[in-house]
Amino acid sequence: MDLAQLNRDHGLTGQVNFVEGKGGFPYIEVVNDQATALISVYGGQVLAFKPQPATHDLLFVSEAAYYQPGKAIKGGVPVCWPWFGPDPAGQGRPSHGFVRNRLWAVQGTQALSNGATQVTLGLSDTDETRAFWPYSFALAIEITVGKTLDLALVTQNLSDRPFDITQALHTYFTVGDISQTAVLGLGDTTYIDKVDSQQVKPQVGPIAITEEVDRIYQDVPSELMIDDRALNRQIRITSTGNQTAVVWNPWVEISAKSGDLTDDAYQKFVCVETTNAADDIVTVPAQGEYRLAVTYEIGA
Repeated sequence: MDLAQLNRDHGLTGQVNFVEGKGGFPYIEVVNDQATALISVYGGQVLAFKPQPATHDLLFVSEAAYYQPGKAIKGGVPVCWPWFGPDPAGQGRPSHGFVRNRLWAVQGTQALSNGATQVTLGLSDTDETRAFWPYSFALAIEITVGKTLDLALVTQNLSDRPFDITQALHTYFTVGDISQTAVLGLGDTTYIDKVDSQQVKPQVGPIAITEEVDRIYQDVPSELMIDDRALNRQIRITSTGNQTAVVWNPWVEISAKSGDLTDDAYQKFVCVETTNAADDIVTVPAQGEYRLAVTYEIGA
C-alpha cells in the first residue's frame, strides 16, 4: 500500500495518519481530544486504545507477536471470520478463518460531530477465497475511537444463497496482574469447557483465572465487566448481535510453548471475546447483512 496515497485519500489532519508499522505493515494512528488508537490495516486489527486520561492501554499485544505476512498478530482485537475455532468442515482450512492474516482495504475515515473518529476497513471475496469458501461477500469493520472504543463487524452476503458463519472479536485486554483480575457478569450461565473435553458446566459467581481457561459461555448478557484490581480499573464490555462469549487465558504451559508469547505473558492479559461461537451460528440470507458490535469503556 502507498502510504502517501492513503494519507491523501483518507488522512485527517490532526486525527488520522497512515504510517509504516512493524513488519512493514500499514498502520493507522488515530489521535483526537478523547483518545488515541493504533490500527493495523493488515488483519483489520485494533492494536492500541487509550482514552483520556487513562494511564494504561485497554489492549494487550504480545512482545513476541509475529509481524509477518500469513501470520496473525497476537494481541489487540483479531477478527475471526467466517468461522471461529477449527475449520468446521474439517478440510484443513486455517483456524479462526481467513481474514486475520490478510491486508484489508481502507474504505473511509470520518471526524464525527461528537469528537470521535471513525475508521472503516473492508474485505471482499476473491478467486482465492472462493476456492475454499464459495461465497461472495463484503466484510467491514467500523472502528470508532472516542471516549469509548466501539467496534462493529458487518457481514454482507452478496451471494444468491444463504451462508452460515461463526465469528469473534478476539479481544486481548491488558491487566495489571491476572491473579488480581475477575470477569463479572457471567454468573448463572453455563459454559463449554474446551480444556475439559467440551463438558458443559455451570458458572457460579465471578470468574477468577487460576489455571488455563478456555470457555465458551452461552446465553450471555449484553454487559460484562473485567475487574482489574491491580490497575485500579474496570473495563465494561457491552455487545449486541451475540449469544456467546469466550474467556481465554493460556496460563503457564501454553505461554512457555508459544513462539509468539513470552513466558510470563499469561500474567498480563485476559481475552473476553464477543462471539458467535459453538451453537450460536448466524445464517446470513442471500443479499442480507449481519452486524456484531461491541463497546469497550474504561472506568474506575
